[in-house]
Amino acid sequence: MLRITVLGAAREVGRSAILVANDNSKVLLDYGVLLKREPLFPMHVKPKDIDGIIITHAHLDHSGFVPSLFVSSTPDVYATEPTFELSKLLIEDMLKISGFYLPFEYLELITMLKYANKKEYREAFDVKDMRIILHESGHIIGGASVVVECNNKRIFYTGDINLNGSRITKEADLDIGEIDLIITESTYSMEDHQPREEAERTLIEFANDVVERGGILFIPAFSIERAQEIACVFQAYNFKHRVVMDGMALKANEIMLRYPMFINNVELFSNALKNAEWIRGWGDRKRALNSPCVIISPAGMLVGGASIFYLEEIADDTKNGIAIVSYQGENTPGRTLMNERIALIKGKIMKVNAEIRRFEFSGHSGRHELFKMIKSIKGEPKVLTVHGDHDSCIKFADDIRSVVGLDAYAPLAGEGIEL
Repeated sequence: MLRITVLGAAREVGRSAILVANDNSKVLLDYGVLLKREPLFPMHVKPKDIDGIIITHAHLDHSGFVPSLFVSSTPDVYATEPTFELSKLLIEDMLKISGFYLPFEYLELITMLKYANKKEYREAFDVKDMRIILHESGHIIGGASVVVECNNKRIFYTGDINLNGSRITKEADLDIGEIDLIITESTYSMEDHQPREEAERTLIEFANDVVERGGILFIPAFSIERAQEIACVFQAYNFKHRVVMDGMALKANEIMLRYPMFINNVELFSNALKNAEWIRGWGDRKRALNSPCVIISPAGMLVGGASIFYLEEIADDTKNGIAIVSYQGENTPGRTLMNERIALIKGKIMKVNAEIRRFEFSGHSGRHELFKMIKSIKGEPKVLTVHGDHDSCIKFADDIRSVVGLDAYAPLAGEGIEL
């Protein structure tokens, strides 16, 4: 009997964790955190019982709690090479910001990396009696979906998936054969995205408007993939004005440049980074504001980093602009900025007069692509809908049953299925 238990991301976005177990083996698919004022964690597992951990990609809601399993044990961890490097970068940053709330320290992160097993896409490997295969997910560089084969059953865990890829990532690989269970993300299962070409074109138009009226366009963007994708958009459109990059995105740039085989368009990516101005210190940061330009800088939700400095500097002037290109979580400064046009700077509420516009650059598949994926998978699989808000997971499962005719369910934490 194969038992699949959802330990996190059950009717919510964040702290992803799936346990796949039989009488001989236990494999953990992701073990992430949900970053709020105090981080939230998935359900507890006994580290000594875990035979292997698969990290689908570096984002903290999938990778961030893995070091906690190394406080008292040393299980093997499997992921692509860029996923390990980028996970280290993000977890180190989380330790600096939220270390007081975390039940592990830097030592556990280093121990985790000592037990790292770097895998290629489509390279089958075994964790005891379970065979694992990673497939390109199209979400971020090095990101993977996972096929688990055991007990004559095959499970497909999407992780975060983007069928179409982006200017940075390649398309998702759905050549996975016949499947008995799909565990699918549901983040945007209730909506379709703005066409990417339209989002790119309108962003470039907005950038030209702001810069040519003498303003500065500030783009808060996630440091991994989103910041680089936006730089690639400006390069692809032969944008004639200055593009500046700052913050942790610069460290991500250096990591990503080491893995050209994972990049969709290496020439575009390299040229975008070569032509952008990289901020190396406070002197560069202040000089960047002396003349009209585009500034791309984390944090994507304005929760910290250099983004706070830039927001304070440009917020009051109507000739400046702010382009929102990343998802803004509930109760984040970015969501407040979008909805109320205010920012909390150094403990004071500031009205934002700069022009604010939102553009859809999601790294997730929308509703149409998710249904396309499910319909394309061979077999008559059961479906678990996870990694979406409460109503989205439930409604997506209902729609899968009615539209596709497959048995689908949105599990609660601790629930799952037996195969």
